[in-house]
Amino acid sequence: MAEPVLQLSDLRKSFGALKATDGVSLDLRPGEIHALIGPNGAGKSTLIHQICGSIRPDSGTIRFLGEDMAGLDMAARVRKGLGRSFQISSLAPEFSALCNVMLAVQARQGSSFRFLRPVASDGSLTGPAMAMLERVGLEARAKVPAAELSHGERRQLEIAIALALGPKAFLFDEPMAGLGPGGSKRLTGFLDGLRHEAPILLVEHDMDAVFALADRISVLVYGRIIATGTVAEIRSDPEVRRAYLGDAV
Repeated sequence: MAEPVLQLSDLRKSFGALKATDGVSLDLRPGEIHALIGPNGAGKSTLIHQICGSIRPDSGTIRFLGEDMAGLDMAARVRKGLGRSFQISSLAPEFSALCNVMLAVQARQGSSFRFLRPVASDGSLTGPAMAMLERVGLEARAKVPAAELSHGERRQLEIAIALALGPKAFLFDEPMAGLGPGGSKRLTGFLDGLRHEAPILLVEHDMDAVFALADRISVLVYGRIIATGTVAEIRSDPEVRRAYLGDAV
């Protein structure tokens, strides 16, 4: 079996008496989509923040590509190849869709955004950025400010930005949130192909998407993983049905 791309071991994080992350261990393997599901307040976002480096765990380890991530901030983890899309949009709203992706392309190149030069004519930035917009179906909206994009288009733009950073693994936090059935179906198809480029840790409430995409599912309840398994194993697990799935299976 191939070594995990991402491995969490006995991760713990408390806020006062609240155990937001209570001994979580899971891994992400090459070529797979590993879905993390659970009720609101289960600790999913706190766990993602620890992986990304915006929250420091109290104990436990996070290893990415075999390297311990302790002490690395968010930017350093992105440079290592950890790509994330956010549950709440983190785009630069005043910039066009193209400029938002160009920021990511330039960050990958290791330089800061060059505000004082006509970057729109810089092919080393515009070419790769437009290619990412084409991949997510936003090429026709390249010149539109992010603030004027629809909710679904902003989610597409976030994925284009993540792609532009050339990640070795993706962390997607509720990518289907706010999308209609058509948008969810299109994004599901896109993510299904994306796993072959880099594995995906997917936090998602849309169970149709989870069951269609996931190779494995981990169920988080009150900060603890109560089950990990295939779609069939999770759907038939009585504890998971009681704690979260209910009639959704």
